[in-house]
Amino acid sequence: MEDTFKQLALYNQWINKSIFEAAARLCHGELCRDRSAYFGSIIGTLNHILVGDICWFKRFADHPANFQSLNYFRSLSNPGSLDEILHDELPDLCKAREQSDRVILQFTTELTEKIIASTLSYRNIKGHQYNKNLGHLLLHVFNHQTHHRGQVSTLLYQAGIDVGVTDLVAGIPEV
Repeated sequence: MEDTFKQLALYNQWINKSIFEAAARLCHGELCRDRSAYFGSIIGTLNHILVGDICWFKRFADHPANFQSLNYFRSLSNPGSLDEILHDELPDLCKAREQSDRVILQFTTELTEKIIASTLSYRNIKGHQYNKNLGHLLLHVFNHQTHHRGQVSTLLYQAGIDVGVTDLVAGIPEV
């Protein structure tokens, strides 16, 4: 599973770069235009993905394994809501996304089968307590990113911007 999570982190980094490069072809007004998506706009949805990552990786940072790679997330404030706009300008959001993706990739190098099989105790944004398998939660995080990037890809396409290939298979190396 360690290799699987590294592959997902590499894909995450690659596809986020592609999404942000595509988004940069739109003006600020188009990025912020309400498109009746779950999080309103393209910039709103991209912020939501980052908010989700911050929430989850701050939780992973509290795991007894004391992941050193997650110091960056430890230093960030907890988002106040799932629709919080952390960065309203695309270049600032892109920088935060790139830093987060580097940290997420580094985090996967600290994973072991024992850690992946362990339990993470955490509270959600509403304060409810949970105890769940860390590996399953990490799968959720990558799935969450993919789900909302799919929405962004659609919103970009509707705005006349084709992101290009987005499939995970594009990043799977030949053997």
